[in-house]
Amino acid sequence: MSKKGNNAAGVLAGLLAGAAAGVVLGMLYAPEEGKETRKKIKNKATDLKDQAVDQYGKVSEKAKEQYQDVSGKVKDQYQNISSQVKETADKLASTVKEGYDKYKDQAVAKTAEVVKDVEKELDGLKS
Repeated sequence: MSKKGNNAAGVLAGLLAGAAAGVVLGMLYAPEEGKETRKKIKNKATDLKDQAVDQYGKVSEKAKEQYQDVSGKVKDQYQNISSQVKETADKLASTVKEGYDKYKDQAVAKTAEVVKDVEKELDGLKS
C-alpha cells in the first residue's frame, strides 16, 4: 500500500478512536442509570465497529484497484521494453549477417590469392 493509503488508514483509525473515546466519556458523565449508559455505550461501540468495517472495506477496495492499475501499467511497460529489445536484437543480427555476407566473398578471394602465392613460393623452393 502506498504512503497515501497508509496515511489515510492511520487518520481513519485516529478519527474512529477519538470518536469512540468522546462518546464513551460523554455517556459516562451523562446523568442516567448505569444500565442505560452501558446499553448506549454498547450500541455506540457496535455502530463504531460497523463504521470501521465499512471504511476498511472501502480503503481495501481502493488499494486493490490501485494495485491492479499499477500492475497493468508495469505489464504494459515490460511488454513494450521487451518488444524494443527484440527489435534491436533482430536489427543487430541482420547488420552482422549483411556485413558477413559482404566481406565473406572478399575474404575467400584474398585467402585463395594467399594460398596461390604460398604454393608458388613452395614450388620455387623445390626447384
